[in-house]
Amino acid sequence: MRIDIATLFVEMCETVLSESIIGRARGAGHIEIYCHNIRDYSDDKHRRVDDAPFGGGMGMVMQADPIYRCYCDVAESIGKKPHVIYMSPQGKKFTQQMAVEYSKMDNLFILCGHYEGVDERVIEEIVDEELSIGDYVLTGGELPALVVTDTIARMCDGVLSSDECFTDESHFNGLLEHPQYTRPANWNGRQVPEVLLGGHHANIQKWRREQSLERTLRKRPDMLKTAPLNNQDLEYLAKRKETVKD
Repeated sequence: MRIDIATLFVEMCETVLSESIIGRARGAGHIEIYCHNIRDYSDDKHRRVDDAPFGGGMGMVMQADPIYRCYCDVAESIGKKPHVIYMSPQGKKFTQQMAVEYSKMDNLFILCGHYEGVDERVIEEIVDEELSIGDYVLTGGELPALVVTDTIARMCDGVLSSDECFTDESHFNGLLEHPQYTRPANWNGRQVPEVLLGGHHANIQKWRREQSLERTLRKRPDMLKTAPLNNQDLEYLAKRKETVKD
């Protein structure tokens, strides 16, 4: 998979994407991630990419041309139109399921806005969808773009050691993840649940599933409305609700 990020702050993005799991995956060739400086596509001698908004108002707006040239350069280099995402507080909210779908694509082009945003005409020209990581406003699209890139990249082949590294986590299967423990078995008087020490895999899996249901019920009950629950899950939740009533 290849992800291209169009930004005014390449070093900011590279600092994050060159570290840890994603950095190692890039170095090993499991995923391609390129950060492009939009200023490199400006025809202004001072490399300006913004101007005052028509109609007046505070702030500056990123111009269409430099963004479009950057996009065209990437499209030409890969030989086709990439799927273009514009990080915007007006976009639909990013979810784990979206990340799963994006991870199946060959090419993503992520546009990071700044200042008061970008010229609407370039959005109309190249953007396939606008995406938000939450109902709040940041100073630019770089942090959201990094969040989206990290979430997608870790599900690409070879980035993590196995699919289980992400399929058992919170949100992937509609539930929150079960509690995790490591050595020592007793820490500050708090003991690891006995079932995890016995080595009985069926019992461990049953306990973990029930703990996922319990955590989701307690922390994010709204997720249970859409989670893919089996008959055992429904029986557990029914007993849990009866216990609460008693």
